Amino acid sequence: MSFRVVRSSKFRHVYGQSLKREQCYDNIRVSKSSWDSTFCAVNPKFLAIIVESAGGGAFIVLPHNKVGRIAADHPLVGGHKGPVLDIAWCPHNDNVIASGSEDCVVKVWQIPDGGLSRTLTEPVVDLVFHQRRVGLVLWHPSALNVLLTAGSDNQVVIWNVGTGEILVHIDSHPDIVYSACFNWDGSKLVTTCKDKKIRIYDPRSAELESEAMCHEGSKATRAIFLRHGLIFTTGFNRSSERQYSLRAPDALSEPIVMVELDTSNGVMFPLYDADTNLIYLCGKGDSVIRYFEVTPEPPFVHYINTFQTPDPQRGIGLMPKRGCDVTTCEIAKFYRLNNNGLCQVISMTVPRKSDLFQEDLYPDTLAEDAAITAEEWIAGKDADPLTFSLKDRVSIVQGGYVSSSGNNTLSVSKKANILNKASASRGGGGGGGNALSGGNHSSANNNEANDGGPPAAIFTEKDHRNILDEIRKLKAIIVKQENRIRALEAKVNAAGDETDARNSNKNGSGSTAAATSAAADSSHASESANDHAASAASASAADNAHDED
Repeated sequence: MSFRVVRSSKFRHVYGQSLKREQCYDNIRVSKSSWDSTFCAVNPKFLAIIVESAGGGAFIVLPHNKVGRIAADHPLVGGHKGPVLDIAWCPHNDNVIASGSEDCVVKVWQIPDGGLSRTLTEPVVDLVFHQRRVGLVLWHPSALNVLLTAGSDNQVVIWNVGTGEILVHIDSHPDIVYSACFNWDGSKLVTTCKDKKIRIYDPRSAELESEAMCHEGSKATRAIFLRHGLIFTTGFNRSSERQYSLRAPDALSEPIVMVELDTSNGVMFPLYDADTNLIYLCGKGDSVIRYFEVTPEPPFVHYINTFQTPDPQRGIGLMPKRGCDVTTCEIAKFYRLNNNGLCQVISMTVPRKSDLFQEDLYPDTLAEDAAITAEEWIAGKDADPLTFSLKDRVSIVQGGYVSSSGNNTLSVSKKANILNKASASRGGGGGGGNALSGGNHSSANNNEANDGGPPAAIFTEKDHRNILDEIRKLKAIIVKQENRIRALEAKVNAAGDETDARNSNKNGSGSTAAATSAAADSSHASESANDHAASAASASAADNAHDED
């Protein structure tokens, strides 16, 4: 008698559900670039999508509560001179996002809480080094303000964004770098290249530790580090069949698992959930999302299920676990871009009857605080990312869960980090220092907090310039209105003078006519009097003559 033993797993029944159209984001002009990028980045505060833009590159940033149809004139982040190819939110500051573009420049932006009210064109810092387009930006998992960029010039650069300077330069790739990923504590770096090889580097010394053939196909490959040190890759074989593989860092050339999936030609993006050890495979142009569980038992990568949609996807973004709704046992949330301009929200849940917090589904997850600084990391210190429990430190915001810590504030300093998060009371940062190298800052020092008292408000030189510009505009408006009022007063006075003149002319002509009539009357009266006098005289003379007779 034979029987099949079903593998025990709490994720066997994970299923996906798409939200209603009115709860999604519509009328988005998704980028038509042929670059192999997800075109989407999401965190518990914002959704960012690369869009088509005339006269340069741009991406749109939306708060999660701004669902429905997006206005065509919605403000964008549009400071690039060429199309934007990749964007990435900082894991330690939900208001900071980095973007790489065909204009060879990497820009770091500060997004205000509540989203944009007008188009943003001034970045916090420009990172200028690459000679060709920049197609990859990646933040360090545990070190504050450490950013990796890779361009079509085959160069990989690791920056200290806080000072705008280059920490490490890796120039040993013979061709375009397709992907890069840090391991769990950021002490190793894995890259895939157009020469079909996978490489592991020491990211501090730029030393190549090992390399091997990744996938035999000529199309783009991807590689990510898993939490426990293994490497998961996706690519193509010689017959253009899509594959995935699992490898150990010390035996890159000998895959533990190599599996063919299908014959589609879209590049597969592996999205990894370190808390549950689930990997979601999302292919460009596919209408499905496959998800697998990685375990220590053979065959190590276990297929779970497939989420099917009717429309092909152009890009996709995965919400960090801090943004998932634990009350519905949601373990993942995807933002899926369609060709028709719809950003579809897909929720992956595990059915549970109890409404209580499910500790087995939600182990300690990544916190928004950095474990070490950029200076400590480049000096040789390693640290695992900080974690916290969603049960202890959560607050409900728009149906999702984010940390209840204070708002992040961007503090700008010439000396040290320009992307430091202030405390919950918005404390200020440090003062000046040496000049910067490798980057151009658009802001200056911030005010220091007063010791022993409430922290001082942070006003940068940029804020000062903006205030002065507003004052100048107000002055110009006042002067313009004063001139307008004076002109109107002059017109009113001129009209009054004309009216008075007309009235005086009318009065003068009336008095002359009256005087003329009066003179005529008096002359007529005098003539009548003379006639009466003459007749009286003649009558008296006649009477006298009669008496004499």
